[in-house]
Amino acid sequence: MAKNLLIVESPAKAKTIEKILGEDFMVKSCYGHIRDLAKKEMGVDIANNFAPTYIISEDKEQVVKELQKLAKKSEVWLATDEDREGEAISWHLCEVLNLDKNKTKRIVFNEITAPAIKNAVANPRTLDQNLFYAQQARRVLDRVVGFELSPVLWKKLGRRTLSAGRVQSVAVRLVVEREREINNFFAESFYKVAAYFISENKVFKAELSDKFKTEKEAEKFLEDCKQSIFKVSDIQIKPMQKSPAAPFTTSTLQQEASRKLGYSVSKTMMVAQKLYESGKITYMRTDSPNLSVTAMDSIESYVNKEFGKEYSNRKQYASKHSGAQEAHEAIRPTYVENAAEGSTRDEEKIYDLIWKRTIASQMSNAKLEKTIAKIDVSTRNEKFVAEGEVLKFDGFLKVYIEGTDDEDANAEETGMLPALTVGQQLDYKRIEARQRFSQPPARYTEASLIKKLEELGIGRPSTYAPTISTIQNREYVVKGEREGLPREYQKLELVKEKNDLKINKETLQENTGSLKGKLLPTDIGLLVTDYLMENFTRVMDYSFTAEMEKDFDEIAEGHKDWTKALKLFYTPFHKEIEASGEDKEYVTGERALGNDPKTGKPVIAKLGRYGPMIQIGVLEDEEKPKYAKLQSGQSIETISLEDAMTLFNLPRDLGEIEGKKVRTSIGRFGPYIQVGPTFVSLKKEDDPYTITLNRALELYELKMEADANRIIQDFGDIQILNGRWGPYISKGKENYKIPKGTDAKTLTLDEIENIITNSVDKPKKKFPKKK
Repeated sequence: MAKNLLIVESPAKAKTIEKILGEDFMVKSCYGHIRDLAKKEMGVDIANNFAPTYIISEDKEQVVKELQKLAKKSEVWLATDEDREGEAISWHLCEVLNLDKNKTKRIVFNEITAPAIKNAVANPRTLDQNLFYAQQARRVLDRVVGFELSPVLWKKLGRRTLSAGRVQSVAVRLVVEREREINNFFAESFYKVAAYFISENKVFKAELSDKFKTEKEAEKFLEDCKQSIFKVSDIQIKPMQKSPAAPFTTSTLQQEASRKLGYSVSKTMMVAQKLYESGKITYMRTDSPNLSVTAMDSIESYVNKEFGKEYSNRKQYASKHSGAQEAHEAIRPTYVENAAEGSTRDEEKIYDLIWKRTIASQMSNAKLEKTIAKIDVSTRNEKFVAEGEVLKFDGFLKVYIEGTDDEDANAEETGMLPALTVGQQLDYKRIEARQRFSQPPARYTEASLIKKLEELGIGRPSTYAPTISTIQNREYVVKGEREGLPREYQKLELVKEKNDLKINKETLQENTGSLKGKLLPTDIGLLVTDYLMENFTRVMDYSFTAEMEKDFDEIAEGHKDWTKALKLFYTPFHKEIEASGEDKEYVTGERALGNDPKTGKPVIAKLGRYGPMIQIGVLEDEEKPKYAKLQSGQSIETISLEDAMTLFNLPRDLGEIEGKKVRTSIGRFGPYIQVGPTFVSLKKEDDPYTITLNRALELYELKMEADANRIIQDFGDIQILNGRWGPYISKGKENYKIPKGTDAKTLTLDEIENIITNSVDKPKKKFPKKK
């Protein structure tokens, strides 16, 4: 047995490191955190200086036993990740393996390469207690907040699935406030004028410096242009430079992968983790954009060789965050000469982003020449402005162009202008005025929400992905799916037709308001946020949450006692918890929409026991109130009376098929049609409120065809059926697998009964009846 036992977090990393260190080291994985706070009674003794009670996680008991056995025979080295979470895992390993924290060798490395690992082994340190205290403070605080605040939400909203947390609740607040900002936004229309001039047989675009509020004003301008002479009044040529972006941090990688690849935050981190563990990139949880001197030397050499010295610009980037603590270097390739790496397509794409961004960060600025030409309109005071760019030196653009969150960034690219001179008279091909609309603030995506949290100083690299996942798993926030809605706009165009000038008018259509990939608050998210904002202001305060992050940074640096920091938070927080118990009313978000046109009874939108709903009438009426669930995409905060009333149009009678009545409705498992005794689920694109009898017939026939093909053989109480995972035997309420290689169509009854008799498979589990 090897005399040294080195413990890392993941088995993939263990394999890579074991190959590097050779026979003297046995490398084992602890599979992440091995202990956590006990769930019983919070796991924190608040009266005793927030003393935590830790227990070994059930799924890690066997792992710990194996490590304890090996630790007795070897010297233990702790090689968990170099951030606070990694330090905490090492601390807990010391506890369960009975290791001396002041003597046990702790090594850290930023990349899994032979030089980095061997250098770490040659320079071990001991456990950093302050890093551990910072992690413990965060974990204890989050448990205390969740343990005391979540039950308050259960009582107020009647749902035990709800939870609250320092960072997650603030993240939901951002999404909620943005949505309300959009709902309250009133789009104003205006007219934007562009002329397409001709010079040297080349057409170029120029935009009018002013915009018009009405169609009448825009049309008057075009009328005036009929008699106008267009002359170049001014030309300016300005040199410009574009600088490369800094190497990736955790948040900027998540943002860029979302923009360019459409990856979710969790997917990006999962792929990056695999690249790190296989030794392809440096540690992926970092808020530092720095590069090591060795890395910068390698990149400089590579750029000089591949592109030339004029493309090289060695540069170190400063961190925007004073508390940058997760790791001390940006995410970069371990070997810059490897332009492509990865064992899957996802890994290849993420590696390509990281490689290009890293190389580009050490390259020269791109140099451009910008030309701005102003064109006078003889009959008006407004001027047209034409802009053109010429790329004089591509610099870093040879390798990489950074993405953007700007939704208007898909505008036409600025090209070159033809040679123009001051005083030159221009002819035009056409002049057009298009109706445009002011835009509300953009909804957050996963990436832009992380960017906002980072700007506010809330959260750290290790918490971004879990926060985004939590607020979606709790259904406070959902990702939109709608592609966009059609919107009409007007276009006026001045053109020359057979030596005559004419203004053509046209109504066009465009898609607007796409929700695909955007984060939308649910009704639960709206109500929880409102309740917390009203009753727990400190927990929901952006600056306060950011200050807590700074406290954790100071604890990590040894400048603050972790228990004192928690006491300062807990005392006023607990008073708010106690005060909340005095209010017994449920939070329903009840909103009066008006009165039912038929009965005159009040129509109310509110959160009910089974979700957002519409109620006609009140409990005090002799006749019971009527209820209808809101559809996906509807909200109790914005639904109109007209839309609410359509929800009561179900069930709808569509007609008859084969003499059987056809109706459509929404049930426990979603929208459906019913043909006699047969139920058929609607497809995603079908709407129960608008589906036609012809479409219902299509779905019914597909269902009948599928059912007919489902039965392979029928022996009365025994059938061979086609299932999701292939043919199987069904007898009464029990199902049995058919052995591989057996032709289900040729089985005899005796052979089937023999399979049932000899089957070791148990029938499918039945769900117990609800008490």
